[in-house]
Amino acid sequence: MTVRILVADDHAVVREGFAALLAAQPDFEVVGQAEDGFSAERLAIELRPDVVLMDIRMPCQDGVTATWQLLRETPDTRVLILTTFDLDAYVYDALRAGASGFLLKDSTAGQVVDGVRVVAAGDALLAPSVTRRLIAEFAARPVAAEPDRLTELTARESEVFVLVARGLSNAEIAAALTVTEHTVKTHVSRLLGKLGLRDRAQAVAVAYESGLVSPRADRSLPRMTPKSRPRSDDRCGHDA
Repeated sequence: MTVRILVADDHAVVREGFAALLAAQPDFEVVGQAEDGFSAERLAIELRPDVVLMDIRMPCQDGVTATWQLLRETPDTRVLILTTFDLDAYVYDALRAGASGFLLKDSTAGQVVDGVRVVAAGDALLAPSVTRRLIAEFAARPVAAEPDRLTELTARESEVFVLVARGLSNAEIAAALTVTEHTVKTHVSRLLGKLGLRDRAQAVAVAYESGLVSPRADRSLPRMTPKSRPRSDDRCGHDA
């Protein structure tokens, strides 16, 4: 099965480099390139790629807003965010917007290829270390978000949910709960289904927003929503 990919980055050298890397894979097809968020959104809706490799900082419309918008129109598309964790204050917003994973800008070629494959397969690219760092740096104070949804979970599913949100892998959860890794995968699948979530990435967001797990309050950062983030730039030539 061929994975159809859209690459979005405002730096031509970076964009074309990623496109060339991915196009060289026998099971990948790069169907388009976008130089800003508006173009990424438009092309994703038009081309319906399996995966969008999305830069988070772009002119006209950033990658987070583009992710919000395109996933409303193409819910089967997966978005893999490119970021520098030390600088990007919108990473948590990208998680909330529906991004399925994150790659550091200095990732190796192999990591980029593997990351696209992971996301295309329907999994979330959230290694435990990345999850912990993301939460520590970008999770703002949680806001109550449909707590009634959590009552549908069994006690064991709730335990697993908390551990997923804290960044543990399936193997680590299995060891903590003294169960098999297959059992953990079953619990994760069931809790995602009950909560109407597409993957572990969204599970992390819901766990923190519902208050089931609390981020470090002293590291809270303000977040911008798509409504408050600028939609356009006079220099871009796009309609808002």
